[in-house]
Amino acid sequence: MKNYHLLPLSFENSGQQSILTPVLIHDEEDCILVDCGYPGFTSLLDDALAKHQLSLQSLTKLIVSHHDIDHMGALAAIKRSYPQIDIIAHEQDAPYINGTCKSLRLEQAESTLDALPEAAKPGAKAFISYLQTMEHAPVERIVADREILPWCGGIEIIHTPGHMPGHISLYLPSSKTIIAADAVVIENGVLDIANPQFTLDMDQAIASVERLGQYDAEHLICYHGGLYEGDVKQALRQLLQSYT
Repeated sequence: MKNYHLLPLSFENSGQQSILTPVLIHDEEDCILVDCGYPGFTSLLDDALAKHQLSLQSLTKLIVSHHDIDHMGALAAIKRSYPQIDIIAHEQDAPYINGTCKSLRLEQAESTLDALPEAAKPGAKAFISYLQTMEHAPVERIVADREILPWCGGIEIIHTPGHMPGHISLYLPSSKTIIAADAVVIENGVLDIANPQFTLDMDQAIASVERLGQYDAEHLICYHGGLYEGDVKQALRQLLQSYT
């Protein structure tokens, strides 16, 4: 039984149209948003939710897959306006979401700046400045690998490190659906690992793809690419083969 909706958010990025795909999981008692886009995306989220007769006010929980700015940029603004929403994240990622620890993406950008060609440095510096503006928010519930959250027919936490150490994907057994976040992306209709050049640990990222392939999944949702149309398990096997 399907108990979720994709919420594609279309926006302009560097002169090009881009789409991010948060997911809404819901039942009679809970409305749970998975990831929330860049800073300033609250109106886009409200418009997407309105198509399902809901709003940010309807949310009870917000699961953050990891602390990249395109996944949690709007988090602090949402929490300020709707403090009843519980923020949920993996135990390894929570310190970066609540601001206890410095963003790993920011550390990565800063550490590679000097090695860049001079022509690339202005853009890199602008990216660093942008990451430094990201607001943080408290995490009310810490989750761990294989934990089953008792809402909306059950939501299993899958720890899928690589892109970031605390990255999580979700499995919805009632609909045999994986919400992969950035563990995999869809590029030209084919699955791939998200931004290999920015992935903090490729060996872990490949192992995470293997983990996803162990689930009985008929549907796969990527934050970058939306719903995968095809044989999920076969596509994950092909992705693994391309890297191993």
